[in-house]
Amino acid sequence: MGPLDSFLPYLLNRAGARIAASFSEEVRSLGATLQMWRVLAALRDRDGRRMGDLSETTSIEVSTLTRLVDAMEQKGLVTRHRDAGDARAVMLHVTAAGRRLTERLLPIAERYEAVALAGFSAAETKTLKAALRRLYGNMEGLER
Repeated sequence: MGPLDSFLPYLLNRAGARIAASFSEEVRSLGATLQMWRVLAALRDRDGRRMGDLSETTSIEVSTLTRLVDAMEQKGLVTRHRDAGDARAVMLHVTAAGRRLTERLLPIAERYEAVALAGFSAAETKTLKAALRRLYGNMEGLER
């Protein structure tokens, strides 16, 4: 075990990359990607989101998100509408096909979480998630 293995950014990236690669491989046969899942999960949480809000929620950069949403729209998974209150704002809504795909992806995502957290108690899981949220929030200090 070298110094790299004790470096937090390396450990976080390594864990995230492993989960992402396996999940991506599994959902490919459904015509989905990890990033599509993030968008669909965010819309399942709350439909009718603005692109900027969706970018922040999914951690997908706006220009990448725009291309992703174009592809998802072509697949019939989402639709875009102008916000009635603010014509400049575009709202993203999930379609019936998008909801069906979300319901197929949800058990896969839940299984990946269960596998990743195997052997963790409920308290450890809660602590880990809270710590990761805090760590993410701390990084905003670098963006100023």
